[in-house]
Amino acid sequence: MDLIKPEFGLIFWQTVTFLVVVFVLSRVAWKPIINGLKEREKSIAEALEKAEQARKEVALSQANNEKLLEEARIERDKIIRLAQKAADDFRNEACNKASAEAAKIIEEAKKAIETEKQQALAQIKTQIATLSIEIAEKLLKQQLENPEKQKQLVENLIKNLELN
Repeated sequence: MDLIKPEFGLIFWQTVTFLVVVFVLSRVAWKPIINGLKEREKSIAEALEKAEQARKEVALSQANNEKLLEEARIERDKIIRLAQKAADDFRNEACNKASAEAAKIIEEAKKAIETEKQQALAQIKTQIATLSIEIAEKLLKQQLENPEKQKQLVENLIKNLELN
């Protein structure tokens, strides 16, 4: 029952033992424990700083990526507009060339038609002249077979000459 009712000697020796243990621990164990805790605290602070720095770098990288993506979109849109403009210019140029070529072909066709028309008219005139001469020749042959008709034809021609 001595433990339930502590006496002065027990309390004294427990206090001395406690102070010795605290002194020994302060010299031997607390400095390494405190140094370990300080190193741990320092490493945690460095890790937090590195994490914050990494977060900032990621944010900066994301901003740069967004900026690059926006520039790429702008460049893409610019290239698309240039391609569409080139296609429109090519289409307009092709239409203009086709129109000019069609006009040229139509003009050449008109000239060819006019030339062929003139040739056909000349040929028709030649044929008409040839036919007229043949008809006149046949008529004259018929009229000139009879000497009396020849005489009458000459007299008619002379009368017509005098009147004109």
